[in-house]
Amino acid sequence: MEGRLVIVSAPSGSGKTTIVQYLLECNLDLEFSVSATTRQKRENETDGKDYFFLTVPEFRERIERDQFVEWQEVYTDNYYGTPRSEIVRIRLKGHHVLFDVDVMGGINLKRIFGNDSVSLFIMPPSVKELEKRLRGRATDSEDKIRMRIRKAEEEIKAAGSFDHIIVNDDLEKAKAEARRIVSSFIKGKLS
Repeated sequence: MEGRLVIVSAPSGSGKTTIVQYLLECNLDLEFSVSATTRQKRENETDGKDYFFLTVPEFRERIERDQFVEWQEVYTDNYYGTPRSEIVRIRLKGHHVLFDVDVMGGINLKRIFGNDSVSLFIMPPSVKELEKRLRGRATDSEDKIRMRIRKAEEEIKAAGSFDHIIVNDDLEKAKAEARRIVSSFIKGKLS
């Protein structure tokens, strides 16, 4: 059986990456699909592991060559995309593909892959809590935090486009719920 696709999306600061990392540790034959981006690499990130870090011209060239399943210009000259090669690479191994993508990317992937995929939206307990988490990260400027909050408010409105909404007000519960959903989907007991 060809590997299935698991899409995890959330506003920035909702705990999405923590839940994705947990799912990867659960021995569900999931493998992380590395996205491409033009944003600056953070100190703790590795090219080819966390993201494929590209210049804007490199990203645009790959768009022209149809190398992305989906892509978005999230902010001006700040692109994110899902390389086709990652899905092929993972599925050829017989593994299931795990996406950690922004909300529009998640909606696009679900639209493209339909019933071969399951989509999870990680909902923050509140916008106020989300702001607290973003400030606690200490990775963004004040302007960037305000921009992320405005974007999160819009993204939360799109939660209904996902198969499952997991409210992350208790991380252990959220991780357990994500594992239950993904495990059932992979076993074919959930569509």
